[in-house]
Amino acid sequence: MKDKALHFAFRYGAIIVIIGVITFFSVRLPYFFSLNNFADILGSITIVTFVAIGVTLSLIVDGFDLSVGSTVSLTTIGAASLMIWYEQPLYIVILVPLIIGAVIGLLNAFLIVKLRIPDLLATLAMMYIVGGIHKTYTQGYNIYNHMAFQDGTKAPGEMTKSFLQLGQGKWLGIPISVILLLIAVAVVHIFLTRTKYGRQMYVTGGNVEAARLSGIKVNKVRTLAYVASGVFAAIGGILFASRVGSGQIDAGSPLLMESVAAVFVGFSVFGAGKPNVIGTFIGSVLIGVLVNGLTMMNLQYFTHDIVKGTVLVLALAVTFYVLNRSKT
Repeated sequence: MKDKALHFAFRYGAIIVIIGVITFFSVRLPYFFSLNNFADILGSITIVTFVAIGVTLSLIVDGFDLSVGSTVSLTTIGAASLMIWYEQPLYIVILVPLIIGAVIGLLNAFLIVKLRIPDLLATLAMMYIVGGIHKTYTQGYNIYNHMAFQDGTKAPGEMTKSFLQLGQGKWLGIPISVILLLIAVAVVHIFLTRTKYGRQMYVTGGNVEAARLSGIKVNKVRTLAYVASGVFAAIGGILFASRVGSGQIDAGSPLLMESVAAVFVGFSVFGAGKPNVIGTFIGSVLIGVLVNGLTMMNLQYFTHDIVKGTVLVLALAVTFYVLNRSKT
């Protein structure tokens, strides 16, 4: 009976917690349970979820990308500067940050796959390098419309309406960023579960040597995972710049931990016990609901981390306790 209860909690615990949290806030807050508020919640989690998808892909191949937060900051600054400083067209503003994200992923893969530096150490070093690059590039300043330079001149450009639509616009009442996120979640889920390349990623993460003996090009798979992680972080950076209408040098600072929390909460969704994009999305929703409800209750912002940390601990406790029991 105890094992069945634990197994049920393992499979459906995150879903039950989300329903419970929504019910609690709906009773306490009259405006919480509304379509507009739920749209706001989904809009608020799009950036961290894109980042979390990248972290998920790196974890699937038994890695861990710590550089995603710095990548978000650099690509946010990159997108903003291309538009405000250099007045580049929209496709350049989107394409260049994506390339930057891919290059960071390639550098991570080079350090990890070729030089065999442990992934945590390699991506930690890259986190500091990328963080230093974007702060040096901007001299420590945020980028905003017609900002003043030290020589007294002003930036010639500003964020265009077409770019701001990505992070602020709506289609049929649904934020465009949410639509993009749902498409990304669906595509990545299908890729991971319905294609041989997705299965190769899981096999590589499960046992590298067995994957190599079965003919899988392990190094190529791991490299592509880190490149994809960088690209998804770059998408998060582009959406961040579009959402706030400026380039914030510390845009990605809080996103690493939030994305990691979402990924590990997702381990317990439907009993997956491993990184999966649907679980990551549900983990992000749970965190978004908590933050939204706590904000509406006027709790101080510094208490939010306590609640998010507690939820993460509970999710991990259930996940790894059940997994360890199943192995014994």
